[in-house]
Amino acid sequence: MDNKNTKKTFINQSVISLLKLLHFLVIVVLFSISWFWFRYNGLPDFAKIGFRYNYFVIIGYGVLVLFFYRTYNGYLLGYSCFKTLVFAQGMAQFFSLVIMYFSVSIGWSRFRNPLPLICVFFIQLICDTIWSCLANRLFFRLNPPKSAVLIFRNTVDRNRIGTIEERTVGRLFRIEKEIMHDGDFSEIRDQLENYDAIFVTGVNSRCRNGILKYCQENNIPGFYLPHVGDVIMQQAVHIQAFDTPIMYVNRAAQGIGYAIAKRGFDIIASLVGLIISSPILIITAVCIRLYDRGPAIYKQVRLTKDGKKFKIWKFRSMRVDAEKDGVARLSSGEKDDRITPIGRFIRKCRLDELPQLWNIFRGDMSIVGPRPERPEIAEKYCQTMPEFMLRLQVKAGLTGYAQVYGKYNTDPYEKLEFDLMYIKDMSVLTDLRLMFATAAILCQSKSTEGIAAGQTTAMDNENSKEHPEGEGKSSVR
Repeated sequence: MDNKNTKKTFINQSVISLLKLLHFLVIVVLFSISWFWFRYNGLPDFAKIGFRYNYFVIIGYGVLVLFFYRTYNGYLLGYSCFKTLVFAQGMAQFFSLVIMYFSVSIGWSRFRNPLPLICVFFIQLICDTIWSCLANRLFFRLNPPKSAVLIFRNTVDRNRIGTIEERTVGRLFRIEKEIMHDGDFSEIRDQLENYDAIFVTGVNSRCRNGILKYCQENNIPGFYLPHVGDVIMQQAVHIQAFDTPIMYVNRAAQGIGYAIAKRGFDIIASLVGLIISSPILIITAVCIRLYDRGPAIYKQVRLTKDGKKFKIWKFRSMRVDAEKDGVARLSSGEKDDRITPIGRFIRKCRLDELPQLWNIFRGDMSIVGPRPERPEIAEKYCQTMPEFMLRLQVKAGLTGYAQVYGKYNTDPYEKLEFDLMYIKDMSVLTDLRLMFATAAILCQSKSTEGIAAGQTTAMDNENSKEHPEGEGKSSVR
């Protein structure tokens, strides 16, 4: 990329950064006005009041908003559609306002009228809508579609990356050429000239490394679907005891401070959750019981840390004889005739998962961690993907990366990668981000899409079968 294009890219990025800063300042200023209204029942005489406490509140709100913007990708222009941006920013501001309201009210030992904060929330939503519309349009105008080439090993890997053109990112990249290849990088290097971006999936490591080096040398964006080994290598630490670059990787281990904080939070959060949701738990249990006289709670053996088995608690959403043939199978979603009418409702509202708060309180599970899998299904996955058991390095959880960024029917290989990404990044801050991100996922029905009818596991899908070895040949289409 020449100096002229580099300068243009820098200017475009600066413009977008200024737009984001402007939006953030507007949101904080609006909160500041509502805060003074909330505290003083109107705009006060600023010459007569102290500002130290007010500054702390306003700065605290700003920090919270930035945290939630990052959690919900509120500023991910170009890669998120207009509605997603508004939703993300709205969720960020909502949680920030709620946290500030309860924090201040507890500090004051009284709850004041929240009307000023409610009003400012809706005003902020209007600003979000206007900003997201204008900023996204400007972003696409400053960043016209780049010509891209897609390199893949076989049709299975091609299907994994999906149809880029049908996504929001399709407005940024236009796939003009597809190359099926798994040989040496040198064999296709000449075919990559004059393209502004490269997408890679499934090719062997040597070829992929050559492609990524090519992207860096030519200053063009490169996107690739990682292998499990790539995610594991992200956990590696440089060891300085050698006179050559040596990276050290080992089984994931929680620090004692993090482990204590995580368990303590699990106990408190699950106990509070059980108390607050107790009316919902009772009503749901009664409705299930009255519908077909069957048990309200469904207990099922699952796997947690180090392969330990435990019985997970869920509200029964299927018929009592759903697995009378003795075959363990995942749900195929809304069209699954084993799901009862009550079950469809509680699944849609995610009420079927509430009893797992008891599992968390007991210590079988954690709030955040890989979802516990059934031993029978895990065994089937391991027959073609032995590394699937790597997700058992930590305790199973109610939510995690796979639940936030994937779906119920996400490819098991990709679920494993998501879980390993969490294991690599696990910390108190990561757990908090995933918990709040889960709140947004609860409003999206696509996260509960089932597998295809007739499948027993998500791996039965043709796109999830064991990837055949490439033969080092290439073809262009």
